[in-house]
Amino acid sequence: MDSNPQTSAEQIDRVCIIGSGNWGSAISTLVGRNCERLPNCETEVKMWVFEETVTLEDGSQEKLTDVINQRHENVKYLPGIKLPENVIAVPDLKEACADATLLIFVLPHQFLPRLMPTIRASVHPSSRGVSLIKGLDFDADTKLPMLISETIAKAMGDDFQCGVLMGANVASEVAEGQMCESTLASNFGQPADEITRQIFDAPPSFRVQHVSDIAGAEVCGALKNVIALGAGFVDGLDLGGNTKAALLRVGLKEMAKFCHLFFEGVRDETFTESCGMADLITTCYGGRNRKCAEAFARQRRHQLKDMNENSQEDCSAIMNNEKTCESQWKTIEEELLNGQKLQGTLTAQEVHIILSSRGLLESFPLINKIYDISFKGQPVESIVEGVVMT
Repeated sequence: MDSNPQTSAEQIDRVCIIGSGNWGSAISTLVGRNCERLPNCETEVKMWVFEETVTLEDGSQEKLTDVINQRHENVKYLPGIKLPENVIAVPDLKEACADATLLIFVLPHQFLPRLMPTIRASVHPSSRGVSLIKGLDFDADTKLPMLISETIAKAMGDDFQCGVLMGANVASEVAEGQMCESTLASNFGQPADEITRQIFDAPPSFRVQHVSDIAGAEVCGALKNVIALGAGFVDGLDLGGNTKAALLRVGLKEMAKFCHLFFEGVRDETFTESCGMADLITTCYGGRNRKCAEAFARQRRHQLKDMNENSQEDCSAIMNNEKTCESQWKTIEEELLNGQKLQGTLTAQEVHIILSSRGLLESFPLINKIYDISFKGQPVESIVEGVVMT
């Protein structure tokens, strides 16, 4: 493969999916079927799997990669969904990425730094990437947010370009073939932008639109997880649709304000794409961040009630410290997510540092309030104070 996949219509793409969790396995169902039918793609799709041992129904234990390749099912992270037979689970990262021309990144971003040197050394010299990671990187020195797609591109070097795929895409619903939309944001140029879109596009069930606004799409994908924590608090308080609708409206405005403040070239139209408003809505009504935040809210309310009933002193101070809150989030994550990672809390902490370092917390009352409830132990009931009319 000597031609450049970003400029040549004759390029045959070799696709590698880096990550095999819930979303990685779900997207492999679409990418696998598309690569099997598209003439510009190699049929085989390699999916890098962090090797682990799983216990099967009969009590036996097997390696997850063996189970995926024999059953064509990720029994731990996407049970009950058949994966295409041309999707091959590979535990060795170097082997999975060997000569790949399109890398699909779909794993918690905190794992990227130790993986990137191996990936860079293994891929095709003219490869490109698409990140499905919903989060932000953070520069500890400048206190500025950084796009994960840019972090990937910098780590890959040699003019590597990385786009993003973001949208209202609950993994289980995508895997089941329910109709949804997604947004591919990339600037590979033609024909690579369209070729890449086709690798994900699977109408009528999975419809992919292309935009050029990578920053807007990617930051929306990160910040909506923070707003979803607030939606979970609303649900934990048993408040209704009116309250949640108000929270979503304010949340979308704060997301747009953050995007325009810290990134150049963000387009207002991006916020009405699937990666913007639609993703915010679906994440605030489903998804892991809302689910865990609801559990957090209910636990905090019950704990405070029990402690105050059994003590003559106000016990709220015992719970109002960051370590206690972080421990509670970690426990909820372990109990509810089956090995998946909670991204909204991490993003909330990083965004708080960014805004605090610039004296901007008052300009983002909802995001600030979500952080205060999550990590400073403020009453969950105070979430409504963050829904400020603007």
